[in-house]
Amino acid sequence: MGEFADKVKAAGNKVAGNVKEAAGKATDNERLEAEGKAQQLKGTAQDVKGSVKGALGDKI
Repeated sequence: MGEFADKVKAAGNKVAGNVKEAAGKATDNERLEAEGKAQQLKGTAQDVKGSVKGALGDKI
């Protein structure tokens, strides 16, 4: 998977995680809130992965 694809997936996970976290807070559902936070972290990791691929892509 390339840099762009990783960054797109990252953005999707961040948005979905943010929605889950907000829904969890609104409904007082701690599990859903935690899932949202975890999904946002996954998105952040994917974003970093994409950035690293972009920086190293031409050198590999």
